[in-house]
Amino acid sequence: MKFLPTAVLGAFAVEVDARSDDRGMFARTFDAQTFAAQGLVPVYPQCNVSQNHRRGTLRGMHYQADPRPEVKLVRAIRGRVFDVALDLRPDSPSYLTWAAVELDAARRNAFYIPAGCAHGFLTLEDDCELFYQMSEVYVPELARGVRWDDPAFAIAWPFAPSVISERDAALDSYSQERSL
Repeated sequence: MKFLPTAVLGAFAVEVDARSDDRGMFARTFDAQTFAAQGLVPVYPQCNVSQNHRRGTLRGMHYQADPRPEVKLVRAIRGRVFDVALDLRPDSPSYLTWAAVELDAARRNAFYIPAGCAHGFLTLEDDCELFYQMSEVYVPELARGVRWDDPAFAIAWPFAPSVISERDAALDSYSQERSL
């Protein structure tokens, strides 16, 4: 595996080393010892999937607050998505910076998103499915989110979403969210 740093401190694009022969392909997509050696979280007690029917579906920007912030390791297992990490850690050198990775099921790549970062994605084609490994279990009262189009972040989405939940569309801007 290769860990490629992004503009967000501690967020990495994770590329697999696929080996092919006449039988097909094999690649290791996760190894706890390799992740630990990189200083990354090696244990994920919860896994989730997100299935999305239509191109242009946006989910985000979500995170889990202290005292149980979550690391996410996200992978497309069908289709392609524009996946975004947004640094909301006030003490981070990359505070309020975002980074994006195009996750592609055919490439089998992943995005490691550190705790304290919001996460969201936009589907680039119909019928996308994502697999999330989570370092914390979901705690509903700690669930938070910020607007996907907040000018404070200026995320350069590839195009405007055509499908977004009422909840995500109604999220507060970051300055409003912080004052709560």
